[in-house]
Amino acid sequence: MVRKRDDGKRSSKRPSPKDSRLNLSVTAEPRFFVNFPSAKQYFSQFKHMEDPLEMERSPQLRKHACRVMGALNTVVENLHDPDKVSSVLALVGKAHALKHKVEPVYFKILSGVILEVIAEEFANDFPPETQRAWAKLRSLIYSHVTAAYKEVGWVQQVPNTTTPPTTLPSSGP
Repeated sequence: MVRKRDDGKRSSKRPSPKDSRLNLSVTAEPRFFVNFPSAKQYFSQFKHMEDPLEMERSPQLRKHACRVMGALNTVVENLHDPDKVSSVLALVGKAHALKHKVEPVYFKILSGVILEVIAEEFANDFPPETQRAWAKLRSLIYSHVTAAYKEVGWVQQVPNTTTPPTTLPSSGP
């Protein structure tokens, strides 16, 4: 990738993967919470925030966003190792079921929002076949997470204030 520097010269320096993950996650998570405010009920630190810019600046939200993208990155980097993928997603699923009591549908919703952001940010590098691959990954993540929920005996929780949305963001074919 060739980028123009501030002084007008060209540079081939790419943003670090960590910077890219942070940028995507800091864009995706506020959108997730704005579009699906019922998800905020699980986050005491920012459940009362309404302003997306305030959410983006929240250290707690940024930390969570980095953890989400870090886990997603670990899954992608280990697609060749099904045991590692299963292990990572089982840990995430069990923690969210037992400790955080998050309805599993939110994994599907958030992954859809992340895919929307990726498609927008990298429109020229996100052709239909890539979109289909990411949609398969989204399904894989959701099936592993829901399996972890079932393994720990998850029973759907009575919602605190609102129920999860009935419509999910589209993520392509």
